[in-house]
Amino acid sequence: MSERVVKPVGRGFLFLDSHPAGCAQIVRDLAASVVPPIVEPRVPEDAPVALVIGSSSGYGLATTIAGLTAFDITGVGVSFEKPANARRTASAGWYRTAETAKLARERRSRFSFVNADAFADTTKAEVLDLIAEKFGKIDHLIYSVAAPRRTDPRTGETYQSALKTIGEPYTTKSLAYDGAEPQLTEVTVDPATDDDLAQTVKVMGGEDWARWVTALQERDLVSEYFNTVALTYIGSDITGPIYRQGSIGAAKADLEQTALTLAKNGIRAYTSVNGAAVTQASSAIPGIGLYTSLLHKTLGADMQTPIQQSVNLWSQLTGKPKDLDDDGRIRLDRWELTPETQATVHQAWQSATQDNLADVADTDWFYTEVRRLYGFDVPGVDYEAEVEVDVAWPAN
Repeated sequence: MSERVVKPVGRGFLFLDSHPAGCAQIVRDLAASVVPPIVEPRVPEDAPVALVIGSSSGYGLATTIAGLTAFDITGVGVSFEKPANARRTASAGWYRTAETAKLARERRSRFSFVNADAFADTTKAEVLDLIAEKFGKIDHLIYSVAAPRRTDPRTGETYQSALKTIGEPYTTKSLAYDGAEPQLTEVTVDPATDDDLAQTVKVMGGEDWARWVTALQERDLVSEYFNTVALTYIGSDITGPIYRQGSIGAAKADLEQTALTLAKNGIRAYTSVNGAAVTQASSAIPGIGLYTSLLHKTLGADMQTPIQQSVNLWSQLTGKPKDLDDDGRIRLDRWELTPETQATVHQAWQSATQDNLADVADTDWFYTEVRRLYGFDVPGVDYEAEVEVDVAWPAN
């Protein structure tokens, strides 16, 4: 047993430890928020089989929980998380996965979880063996990977993604939380080199997604109903110069082109454009924190959560008509990009100063959401009590 009191230690948007009980409660709260839940679980043999790559955090976690709770999916989730050691707790995704596995068992789902590098061919082999043994074939592949680097197992080369603009430097307003109060700052992002762009596409583009699909096909593990979707984001023109028109945007464009290529080869493949949310990946991007705070101030309860969007996605993947744009992308973000919403957010962005920040942006909400990524600030959790930090990874 390794029980201790876990406190939020870190700086800005990064914390060194995660709270096991807080992470577990977040999973339970997400599951409870699913509307409408299926009251009686289906028998395992009738459950749709899904493979979720990136199942432990962000939209990948939301997709997994929504699938388990509202659609009784079964299958395999893949993520790459760190266990506890003598100095640090396990990563938040480790604890969230352990609790999601408990939720799956309660739903009588045979859902399994693999902790390994999704980019590695050895991981693909392990996961495909598990699918063949437990399920025979799968119906859905959800690809939700946000990684800073990737080692290509076929060349041994490691690629590093870059958060940069294309063409010219760009200066943007941004939020910082180095002290007790949020600070409105300016951040300048440098332009990417050709090598920066190429490496970012290698990490965050569609190559690995396509390899997963090919591996499943080669093993004859896709059902006649098979479809696949990679999760992506477009966002506002406020964040466009750094995000969609920047190096990350080049990778997202490659992801979307991969969907078109897969579709030409007979695969029902899509990208799903999700709305803004507070995730560990997005909080590190300059300007995104301020934009998301302004968006939440504007919309309040009308800002759709990742769980709400994930239920919508599963509905479209399992039979509901798909809400596609002219480029064939599933759109789950229309609520964010209405002209009225964007006009209000634009006005707030232009007027934001350090003095009026608390009035125009929901900065307290944003920072609470960041802390919740690590299991802190979760109602109902006793943060003064000792908690077991050495939690086992769920057995398959």
